[in-house]
Amino acid sequence: MATTVGPARSLPWWKEPTKDQWMAWWAAWLGWTLDAFDFTVFLLIMVPISKEFGVSLTEVAAVLTITLWMRLVGACASGWLADRVGRKTPLMLSIAWYSVCNFIAGFSPTFGFLFLFRALLGIGMGAEWPAGAALAMESWPARSRGIMSGILQGSWSLGFLLSSLVYGLFYPYLGWRGMLWIGILPAFAVIFVRYFVKESAVWVENQRLQREQKREVRAPLLQIFKRGLIGNTLSACWWMTSAFVIYYSIWSLFATHLQKDLNFSPAQVAMPIAIANFLAFLASGFWGWTADHIGRRWCPGGGQRLLLSPGGDLRWAGGPDAHVLCPQLPARLRHPHAGRHGGRRRQLRLCPAAWPGDQGQGTRRRPDGGAPGAPSSFGG
Repeated sequence: MATTVGPARSLPWWKEPTKDQWMAWWAAWLGWTLDAFDFTVFLLIMVPISKEFGVSLTEVAAVLTITLWMRLVGACASGWLADRVGRKTPLMLSIAWYSVCNFIAGFSPTFGFLFLFRALLGIGMGAEWPAGAALAMESWPARSRGIMSGILQGSWSLGFLLSSLVYGLFYPYLGWRGMLWIGILPAFAVIFVRYFVKESAVWVENQRLQREQKREVRAPLLQIFKRGLIGNTLSACWWMTSAFVIYYSIWSLFATHLQKDLNFSPAQVAMPIAIANFLAFLASGFWGWTADHIGRRWCPGGGQRLLLSPGGDLRWAGGPDAHVLCPQLPARLRHPHAGRHGGRRRQLRLCPAAWPGDQGQGTRRRPDGGAPGAPSSFGG
């Protein structure tokens, strides 16, 4: 699908996307926000889980670690599947997967049972992003791709904000098991995706061209380490690794610290977490908007400088700008395996934000004479 930037300039940017593009974006937004809810709710209930099963907090933290590692499995599988059957199916599977796993974990009779299903949840958690981001952003108009990808990425913070509010208001009535049982509710989002969201037009066109040409073009992972790309790849690795190290250093055991060391009530625990995530959401949108106006390359530096400011809330509010460029990856790759490579790079913390490429001009005829939207190498 072509994304124009000329005549559309006379329209407000929010009127430029079609109804189908908005529906796809909302589907990705919903899946990502609820993904964050189901994952971050565990960060709020580690102390009561430790007490109930008589295990150390170190052992409970291992559950968090294995969940994050399993994200890589889910991301690679989802990206591979998204390239073959479309973006919708793996998106629906991922939402149903992490919802059901969270719900079942609430019935855990033993710590081992909880460990298993939270590990399995990581697969669904990792699977959501490559399918959802590709569905939403690979055909989104270039003019507003920065701000909308920023809002999309920042919606992780909205999911954390939501889980903290539920914890602060209802934990005394639900307990830690009830907090996990609520995790089944995101499964209803599958209905919306199934009946109101169309398959990515870019993927459909690529499939048609591949059938006509009777070939499947592959873009191997090693491509990003070749000359001309390796500098951007390593730079993006550094930014993403920094952002994630800071994020999980602050938030993994922050609620546990407030509960165990400071004896905060659920409402007191929820308050700073809610405020920080609200600021992080605003920051993501801001850096996305900035990327639309001054370009992608300058944004990470501006945000990371804020990491030097004191206080966990300010540090993370300035930190997620490297993520903001990630949802734009499928649109910038412009080849039929954007789902697979986008998912793998995100989980490996490889987000080539400044790769040379189409710069958002959309699908166009390639220098080699290939048809618009046809499989191509990086940079299209």
